[in-house]
Amino acid sequence: MISPAEYDALDGLAMAALVRSGQLTAAELCAAAIARAEALNPQLNAVVHPLYEAARQRARAGLPAGPFGGVPFLLKDFGAQYAGAPHTSGSRALHDFTPKEDAELVRRWQASGLNILGKTNTPEFALMGVTEPALHGPTRNPWHLGHTPGGSSGGAAAAVAAGMVPVAGAGDGGGSIRIPAACCGLFGLKPSRGRVPTGPEQGEKWQGAAVEHVLSRSVRDSAAMLDATCGPDAGAPYFLPAPARPYMEEAGRPPGRLRIAFSLGHPLGRALHPECATAVQDAARLLESLGHDVEEVPLPFDGRAIASAFLMLYFGETGASIAALAKHLGRPARPADVEPTTWLLGLLGRTYTAADFAAARHTWNDSARRMGRFHETYDLLLTPTLATPPVRIGELQPKPLEQKLLKLVNTFGLGGLIQRSGLVEKLAEQSLEKTPYTQVANLTGQPAMSVPLHWTAEGLPCGVQFIARLGAEDVLFRLAGQLEQARPWFEKRPGL
Repeated sequence: MISPAEYDALDGLAMAALVRSGQLTAAELCAAAIARAEALNPQLNAVVHPLYEAARQRARAGLPAGPFGGVPFLLKDFGAQYAGAPHTSGSRALHDFTPKEDAELVRRWQASGLNILGKTNTPEFALMGVTEPALHGPTRNPWHLGHTPGGSSGGAAAAVAAGMVPVAGAGDGGGSIRIPAACCGLFGLKPSRGRVPTGPEQGEKWQGAAVEHVLSRSVRDSAAMLDATCGPDAGAPYFLPAPARPYMEEAGRPPGRLRIAFSLGHPLGRALHPECATAVQDAARLLESLGHDVEEVPLPFDGRAIASAFLMLYFGETGASIAALAKHLGRPARPADVEPTTWLLGLLGRTYTAADFAAARHTWNDSARRMGRFHETYDLLLTPTLATPPVRIGELQPKPLEQKLLKLVNTFGLGGLIQRSGLVEKLAEQSLEKTPYTQVANLTGQPAMSVPLHWTAEGLPCGVQFIARLGAEDVLFRLAGQLEQARPWFEKRPGL
């Protein structure tokens, strides 16, 4: 048997290597992971759909001999569907929904040898940067139980940071891999648009803004997972050229001398928390010590234009998600079927026109061109991942007066009035004030990563973000591997 300390010291690839060599069995790893989850989940509320018995049976029967053969894994309860398992998307409207077919990404994860133990908590329809759905309740940050693990992949991040599993599935439509990575002291990479399959049912997720991958403690686990899943599937609307060599190799290669620009500007003109500024400044000094050319620059994109375009997508996709509930419910959705904030977002989505949405998409294209010109000079852009350290549980929930306003607006369908009043712009800036740095890479399609290089004086993780040119995950993995060696974080563990 493997002890808790021995289990905690291994990343996914190390676990798989021990299984291949016969020093461990998949059943022993499965038992250790379930024991850890059962011990810690009552505090964290990270796993909302345990699938433990099925995982035990797979471990005993034998798993595919892939690079992650026998490694325990958790799926996010949103996005990649797993046949026969609950798929609530954090919504009470879907509390009894069970898909009949695996997503292509889940098939590839299973083919790599991963053993799926269950599904992790997410905010309703993955809409928030915190994980506090009414259906399942809040997930808590293992580093400090009073704070959020971020969102929308907050359950996945809490589970990995707490050591339940070494790696877990996640998705990123506006920062939902990078935000929880920053909050929980993990490595989180959002791949380029088109790098990871979205089938068999979807061609694009969130108009191409959303990409799925994983959260991990080690860089090499993330790289090997992308090796196992990248490449187009049948009917893919677009795809990128195959990488020159496996990403796993890139994670161990020297990055060379990179030209890295950093910025401390807040995209919405607000104040940046001092700890987040310190994280970037410290990272810049570290990069210089490693031989890179580092220069401070203004942000190379229009933060307010990005926020406006992203929120147009946000409102529209929420409205579409609510409309799609009719297929499951057998009737049009009603306000009581979803959370009040979700219903309001859907109302707002119906107040804009096709011309409004087309204009927002022009901002996507303009931003991609701006960033393309930026990368003619610089290899990478370094920013904070977040504008503030992890907030407290409940801090971003509507206050009592706001709850009354939400009820009034939703009851009388006043989305149009709210939109015309100018209140949307105010609410928009407030909602993105703490997470304004991640959306640009979703709209441009670029790969981006959050790296855990800083912890606050209170002991909370505070990640930094690197954005690369489209298709340049190799550059990110090479730098991440170098940073992991120079400033190791794997052994940093929350005191649970």
